[in-house]
Amino acid sequence: MKIVVLDGYCLNPGDLSWQALLEFGEIEVYDRTPAAEAEARARGAALVLTNKTPLPGNVLERLPDLKYIGVLATGYNIVDVAAAARLGITVTNIPTYGTASVAQFVFALLLELCHNVKLHADAVRAGEWSNSPDWSFWKSPLMELAGKTMGIVGFGRIGRAVGRIADAMGMRVIANDTYQGDTPGWEGFRWAAIEELLRESDVVSLHSPLFPETQGMINARTLAWMKPSAFLINTSRGGLIVDGDLADALNAGRLAGAGLDVLSVEPPQASNPLLSARNCLVTPHIAWATHEARGRLMELAIQNISGFLSGNPGNVIK
Repeated sequence: MKIVVLDGYCLNPGDLSWQALLEFGEIEVYDRTPAAEAEARARGAALVLTNKTPLPGNVLERLPDLKYIGVLATGYNIVDVAAAARLGITVTNIPTYGTASVAQFVFALLLELCHNVKLHADAVRAGEWSNSPDWSFWKSPLMELAGKTMGIVGFGRIGRAVGRIADAMGMRVIANDTYQGDTPGWEGFRWAAIEELLRESDVVSLHSPLFPETQGMINARTLAWMKPSAFLINTSRGGLIVDGDLADALNAGRLAGAGLDVLSVEPPQASNPLLSARNCLVTPHIAWATHEARGRLMELAIQNISGFLSGNPGNVIK
């Protein structure tokens, strides 16, 4: 049985192993696959693994041997799931591997916005402390999180993990989700409509999936609801934000800062206004990429394949 990995590099740049796939059959691993080459590389494969290489319906129709697509991520919009179902191709994803890592990264971004650690460490290295007449100095405002309000938009696994950390830091947590589920017992927690959440929060952290109804949900109108002193964090999907509107709000001082690990187009064009916006931290989609999280992702990908081959597939997209 032929197995093809279309774009394995980001998951495994060399510090993990594809060895476990060999028990299922012959494997071909490509670091990256241009969309135009996906069909040729997947031809003859019964199982294909992809992360960001698109598999649209017209490609799937020309791959008669294909029985299974394993998406090496939580989001699966790169696969035409309806076409796959029509063609009898099982599609799975991996929804739970990165919860702790992404929640941790939310606070890496937030704490950098609060304290500008790198700015101050660079100042010390440059000799500014040695040459200072005072025993302490700071080059930017510093912000304490205890007592502030964290608004979480999208309260699934990652959103709740972020909420637990915020609560432990003494923040009040409010949340918005179409499906509320169990209400946490944190002091001061409550559910809020989106406008109420944006108006009240000192920090807003986005954890919504990208659907037509959430596309561009953070835009000029909704940004105007936020406090000028607030921070916006996005480790979910770049398309939740209208890039130009956020850049305008930051540059005009209508928002204090933003920490973004995702953008609407990745990699971004050099002209993306957020890359040069005032007090805007942009990181290259790395919240998911700790060694621990990638190791879990690899293990779960193997489990998904094993389940499919044994007739008991898990994490099936329907």
